[in-house]
Amino acid sequence: MKMGIIGVGSVGSAIAMAAASRARVREVVLVDRNRARAKAVATDMHYGEALSPLVTIRDGDYVDLADAGLAVITAGINEKAGGATDRSDPAGRLRLLDANVAVFRDIVPRLVKAAPQAVIVVATDPPEPLADVARHLAGHDRIVDAGTYLDSLRFRLHIAERLGVGPDSVEANVVGEHGTSSVFLWSSARIGGMPVRELLGRRKIEFATFRKDVEQDVRFANITIIEGIGASQYGIGMVCARIAEVILGDERAVFPVGSYNPRFGTTVSLPSIVGRQGVIEVLEPEMSDDERQGLERGAARLRETVGKYLSR
Repeated sequence: MKMGIIGVGSVGSAIAMAAASRARVREVVLVDRNRARAKAVATDMHYGEALSPLVTIRDGDYVDLADAGLAVITAGINEKAGGATDRSDPAGRLRLLDANVAVFRDIVPRLVKAAPQAVIVVATDPPEPLADVARHLAGHDRIVDAGTYLDSLRFRLHIAERLGVGPDSVEANVVGEHGTSSVFLWSSARIGGMPVRELLGRRKIEFATFRKDVEQDVRFANITIIEGIGASQYGIGMVCARIAEVILGDERAVFPVGSYNPRFGTTVSLPSIVGRQGVIEVLEPEMSDDERQGLERGAARLRETVGKYLSR
């Protein structure tokens, strides 16, 4: 029940706090190129350990990741620092790829050497292409990226708020890329087994407007958050803590995360069964023809984008 977090910036710190608060992980090791920062965050959280039973938080180096069941990579240039906060930029998070591939080329070999059996969870943006890079560098398939899990939670929340139900009553997924080509699966979105479109019709709510408003709120949620506090961190922190406990506890839970998909020749996010070895099985939800074509176009874009990095 040991996890490592590599990169103790806003996201890494949020993951550590969420993991400690959930108390489902026994040990958290914080690794950062600035060891003083990792030590300060670990020390700060250490004083609250008595309120989180059976959790030990400490700073360390790669060697201290030995025997970890998984390691979450958050290190790299974020959206604000990398200039990926323009709502009209079609590249979106992909603009960060060049800089963050260089970061991963340094981190992943050191991580694999220290913890060869660990599942690697990619939280750095853009996650799907970086998961492909991590897979190439690690030489194994135990790579999971946080992908569209957070997008899907945002999707459910915005539907729920507009329709006056709890978000846990909404079944709806975003698939493909955690980025501008993400696909919202409206055709399979349901509340209590009823299609969302049918419920909208019953309430005489125009679907096109409802869809546009929800998708805009979800797509640009990160930028809205960054404009307020400088980094989108707490939501992804909670998501990664949940992914960690599912892997360490071998829960076999199902949610949309990214993994390499031979059919698409690249990493894409789809609902997946997740357990101790990472993604156990990828599930393909119901999709309309337009949604399926959108997923295929997005996958082709990702495959082309990451291909040049894998050939080096």
